Amino acid sequence: MNATPDFVRDPRLMRGSNHNGMRQFNERIVLQAIRHHGAMAKADLARLTQLSTQTVSIIVDRLLGDELLLKQDRVRGKIGQPSVPLSLNPDGAFSLGLQVGRRSLEVLVSDFLGQPRHQLQFSYPYPDPDVVLPNIRQSLAQMQAAMGPHWGRLVGIGLTAPLSLHQWSDLLGGAAAAALQRWEHIDLLAEVKALTGLPVEFAKDTTAACMAEMLQGQGRQVENYLYVFVGTFIGGGLVLAGHIMAGSRGNAGAIGSMPIGLGEPGTRPPQLLQLASGWQLEQALEAAGCDPQLVHQDQIMDPAYAAITGPWLSQASRALAMTVTSAAALLDLDAVVIDGSLGRSLIDALLVATREQLQYYKPEGLKAPAVLPGQVGAHARALGGSLLPLHTQFFPVKDIFLKQDLA
Repeated sequence: MNATPDFVRDPRLMRGSNHNGMRQFNERIVLQAIRHHGAMAKADLARLTQLSTQTVSIIVDRLLGDELLLKQDRVRGKIGQPSVPLSLNPDGAFSLGLQVGRRSLEVLVSDFLGQPRHQLQFSYPYPDPDVVLPNIRQSLAQMQAAMGPHWGRLVGIGLTAPLSLHQWSDLLGGAAAAALQRWEHIDLLAEVKALTGLPVEFAKDTTAACMAEMLQGQGRQVENYLYVFVGTFIGGGLVLAGHIMAGSRGNAGAIGSMPIGLGEPGTRPPQLLQLASGWQLEQALEAAGCDPQLVHQDQIMDPAYAAITGPWLSQASRALAMTVTSAAALLDLDAVVIDGSLGRSLIDALLVATREQLQYYKPEGLKAPAVLPGQVGAHARALGGSLLPLHTQFFPVKDIFLKQDLA
């Protein structure tokens, strides 16, 4: 694989990522204040951040020079001099999310506001490395062409994928199993780093989706929740006190591996992913002579498919209810947020069914968490990946200074 393709980043175009220490933190605090509260004048920034007016003025001038901020029209009619509100420049920086999934490869570019700008998606029946890796290279080249001069303001790549693509290959079987096994000997992060001079960060795919929900969904109101993402396989993430809990191995919230029930003596109980994944519904559709990709379409909830979706919803919701109860007992959660790449109407039906199944668990000693719909949707993993470099380079570092919380 060529390690120096034509879309390697020009380091002279790097913006807003070469600051250090307190200067860096104070700049991030100013950016975060505007991100949370909207456009505001220097005086308001100084009051909110508790920084001196002179410090804020220096920081603002620097951020304007880096084109990370924009001046808005002067506001007149108040006491004193007219004020000039400052806002984030959507074109100030961009970040690319690269999501390698079990059914598709998704590439998504977010602007400085965290809003998607460009998106590509490649589908495949299973993630064969000989298919996925060339598609990654092709997608990066296509994205560079689509972004034009904005490519020079790309600050990094957030790579997301299941932690162990080679595991559970027995569920897929056949040629898929052989292809998946090859991932055990492939360093995906190294492969992507070799394609571009951009910084590359990795996160488990459902952790990345959880980050997207934390920053742009239910996480803006809820501080402690279990995040559930239902795709080809089900997985999750965990947010406590407004912080994502990644775990020492990056695998916190790995609810797909949770055992459901006790099993027969001498046997292993099934895992959640064997009972509540989109994969089981795909298999049922295929066995009935239907298109398995209906799981991603709202058409799946038509009455014609009720004989297929009904048993899956019953099984999946019962398994999820046990998972939710176990997690609430261990973590004292405020909520469980359910989202996924399946059809929105199917996810909504799963959410309702899970609430119903939770009524069969004893509430003694527990505070039952609310069961809430995710607000980001099917592209949460790629969006979360694209937010990783933005968060690393421009958001205040958590747990360092007391004045960080501006919400």
